[in-house]
Amino acid sequence: MSKQPDFIKLWQHVSSQFRCGSDSIHGPPHWKRVEQNGLLLASRTGADVVVVRLFAVFHDSQRVNESKDDGHGVRGAEFAASLRGSLFDIPDAAFALLHDACAGHTDKQQTTDPTVGSCWDADRLDLGRAAIIPHERFMSTAFGREIARCGSVYPFLPNAQHGQSGGLNVSDQI
Repeated sequence: MSKQPDFIKLWQHVSSQFRCGSDSIHGPPHWKRVEQNGLLLASRTGADVVVVRLFAVFHDSQRVNESKDDGHGVRGAEFAASLRGSLFDIPDAAFALLHDACAGHTDKQQTTDPTVGSCWDADRLDLGRAAIIPHERFMSTAFGREIARCGSVYPFLPNAQHGQSGGLNVSDQI
C-alpha cells in the first residue's frame, strides 16, 4: 500500500519549474481551483481523490505558452511519470488513470471512467477564467453536468453561505 503523497512538497516542486509564470491563466491558481472542483466532484462520483489531486497539479504543468500548446497534457503525464517513486507513488492502476486524465484532458471529449471524468470536469468547470462558460454537453459526469447547468460550483459547496465555503478549500494545504 502506498502512502499519501506529500502534496505541499509536490506542489512546490512542480510550481517552481512552471514556465508560463505566476500570472498564467494555466498556472498554480488554476490548478488549485481544479483541485477544489475535483474534490467536490469526487464527493459524488466516487473518483480516486489522490488521482484527482495529482491531476490538478500535473495537467497543465508542462505548458510552454498560454495559447494553443499541443502535447502539453502528454508532457504533464510524462512529468508525473518522472516524479513517480521520488515525490509521490501510487499503484499502477491509479497511475494509469492519472496518465490518461492528463494526456487526454484537451483532446478527448468525454469518458465513462468516474476518476478521469472528474478530472476533466474539474478542469472544464474552471473555463470561466478564459471567459468560456462551461456547457454540460462537455462534462463526463452527471454531477459535472449538474454544476454546468447551474453555472457555478458555489451552490454545491458545503456550508456555502454568506461568502463562506466549508470543507473543500485546499488553498491552505498547498
